[in-house]
Amino acid sequence: MVHAQNPKTHGNPPVSLIKPVFIGAGIGLILISFFVFGVEGRAEWGNLWRIRPLIITPLAGATGGAFYYFMDQLRYRNGVNPTIALIISILVFIVGLWMGIVLGLNGTMWN
Repeated sequence: MVHAQNPKTHGNPPVSLIKPVFIGAGIGLILISFFVFGVEGRAEWGNLWRIRPLIITPLAGATGGAFYYFMDQLRYRNGVNPTIALIISILVFIVGLWMGIVLGLNGTMWN
């Protein structure tokens, strides 16, 4: 008698939601730090102009990490092709991070 493998349970189980969210937020924070701390601000911006990009960009990165988690869940439970899920996750993360950088720097560095 041959036992059939259940295709929904093969591979590594997905990680918890917290890990990809923190990794995405960390990538966003590191990336925006190069832009924010590498320049001198204008006098009309005030001293607290850095707060907005340092909040918005890590939130966008965390959202991209959460999207990766949900795509990983979809791959693991429904048998979606892992390569396609990874490519879509990376593209959504990059676009989301780019939008977070633009929204964070809008009105200060990009006027």
